[in-house]
Formats: sequence, structure tokens, C-alpha cells
Amino acid sequence: MPTERPARPARPARPGRPYHHGDLRRAVLDAALDAIAAEGPSAVSLRDLARRAGVSHAAPAHHFKDRSGLLTAIATEGHSLLAAVLGEAEDLRDLGVRYVRFAAAHPAHFQVMFRPELLRPDDPGLLAAREQTRSMLRTAVEGHDDDPAIGFMAAWSMAHGFATLLLSHNLDGLLDGRDPEAAFRALAGVMFEPVPRPPSA
Repeated sequence: MPTERPARPARPARPGRPYHHGDLRRAVLDAALDAIAAEGPSAVSLRDLARRAGVSHAAPAHHFKDRSGLLTAIATEGHSLLAAVLGEAEDLRDLGVRYVRFAAAHPAHFQVMFRPELLRPDDPGLLAAREQTRSMLRTAVEGHDDDPAIGFMAAWSMAHGFATLLLSHNLDGLLDGRDPEAAFRALAGVMFEPVPRPPSA
């Protein structure tokens, strides 16, 4: 009966460079999101992300080619996440609340999604994901304004502007401890519900 051969010892990974990485693409994306949340999109470099993810400096380029490819992947993912959140909205006001909530929960995605100068403008995945979120906004605005384009711009500007001011802490003093979502609901009510005129004398 043949004797059992002893198992070969596992090949040790070099420090900072794992021998096997389960999901390199996800690891690089997560490292990029951490860097953006801490320092903004300008802090992203493929070499630094490779160091953060513990892989060779050439590994990120295999998946994303360059920095704009990586940021485009983040923006595409952000729009897909946002579409999933908006798809559960009950009405226009709730849709705006969910937009603000998404920005607060995914600040790194939000910083990249609306920066066309950082992205590949003709990327099919990005174009499709971005159109999905815009279509949801346009549909929600229908019936709230005589001019759908103006209504769309007003609703998007309000939600996006509020989210941007919230993330940059410019609303801290005005909110004064008030729940941001409740504040946005009140703001949306003022904009999209007619204010009764006082009776004429």
C-alpha cells in the first residue's frame, strides 16, 4: 500500500503582495472608495491603490487600464446603487429623500458620479446606468410642472444641491441638530406643493 505523501507547505505570500487574491477588482474599488472618502478623487492613483489593496502595482491596470477607467467603474456602480434606491420611492418627495440618503451613505461614489471631466464619457455601462437614474427622476416629476424639463432640473438641483451642502457640512448650522431627511421633506413640500394665496381684500 503506497505511503501517503506529506502535504506540500503553502507558498508564503510576500508582505503586502498576497499570493492569491479572491477578488482583485473589488479590492481595488474598495481601496479607491476609501481614498476618495478620506481625501477626494484627486487622491486616487493606481499605484497607491495597489499598495492599499496589497497587490502588485500593475494589477489595477489589468482591470481598469487607467485612472479614468477606475473612476468610471466607481461612477457606474454608484448610478446602479442609486437607481436601486430610487426605485423604491413612493412619490417625488420620497425620491428626493432617498437621493439625499444615498449621498450620505455613499459619499465617495457621490463625489465621482457627477464629475464628467474625471470619467470616460462614452463608456456604455456608465451611459446606461446614468440614464436609468435620470429616467426615474424625469418620471417622478411628471405632473408637477407644466414644463417637464424645468421640473426635472428643479427637482434634481434641489436634491443634489441639498446633498452636496450636507456632505460638505455647510448645512450644519442651519440644521442645528434637525434630521436632514426631515428638513429635506419640508423643503420639497415648499417647492412642489402650491402655497395658498391670502384672500384678496
